[in-house]
Amino acid sequence: MKGLYYNGTLQLRNDLPLPVRPPGEALIKVLMAGVCQTDIEITKGYMAFKGIIGHEFVGMVEEADSGFLIGKRVVGEINCACLSCANCAAKMYNHCTNRSVLGISGRNGAFAEYLLLPERNLHLLPDSITKEEAVFVEPLAACYRILDQVPVSVNTRVLVLGDGRMGLLCSQVFHNTQSAVTVMGRHKEKLSILNKLGINTKLSSDELYESFDMVVDCTGSSAGLSAALRFTKPQGTLVIKSTITEQRAIDFNAVVINEIQLRGSRCGPFAPAIEALQKKQIAVVPLISAIFPLDQAIRAVEAASQKQNIKILIEI
Repeated sequence: MKGLYYNGTLQLRNDLPLPVRPPGEALIKVLMAGVCQTDIEITKGYMAFKGIIGHEFVGMVEEADSGFLIGKRVVGEINCACLSCANCAAKMYNHCTNRSVLGISGRNGAFAEYLLLPERNLHLLPDSITKEEAVFVEPLAACYRILDQVPVSVNTRVLVLGDGRMGLLCSQVFHNTQSAVTVMGRHKEKLSILNKLGINTKLSSDELYESFDMVVDCTGSSAGLSAALRFTKPQGTLVIKSTITEQRAIDFNAVVINEIQLRGSRCGPFAPAIEALQKKQIAVVPLISAIFPLDQAIRAVEAASQKQNIKILIEI
């Protein structure tokens, strides 16, 4: 099997074994995958992962215990729970203490011809969602997770920091709640995508004297986190959305004095993400900068690391 393997360096290999399907899991032929910031961080040592990277994908089920899944197009939740630990008993499956995570921890990922996932992790796709759009289900679900965690209304003033992949998706999710959203980033070209959707934007170089009920940090940097804290009003909420290799510092005195709520936010519900894409409520096609074949997967990861690009896809 062909795939992109990380073992201290990225290697495009043709000798990877075809996954052997255990009971309860599905063998999925990958059709398309997306390069995420987490994939880039893994190449810097994040999670000390070794194996096939990649976790955003759409594929076709070739083998499964459930016959109705065979031949269906699917996307998949990346956390594979044990179903027997205390967190699983509390239905916190994404926080299973024994979990493997597709392409991130203990489980080979999506930058290959085939992958395995538990059948319970799979979601069927309507025909109206293209494979290019379907790759965005997993990161878009992560944005919808914020709405599960923090109440948002038309009166909520939200600032999204960062105009990368996650920031451009998060801002659209908030815009659809009718809340007042502002997005601050460094790149006019990226922000222009949001301007066309009627979303207010600011360049990082602009002066901004406002404070916000909620600030979502999608920058993945210490400077971004400090700015997010500065823009969060007293008794407001600061949501941290990025996972990176480097350690980030925060002024906890300001957190205490201003009674700011800190919320980490990770994986989220697939159903609203699929529905939003089906109804064309989220614009994802303008975010695609390039599509590479699997044979050029190393180039794809390199392209995803370049700031001028937004989303890089890999066609398998």
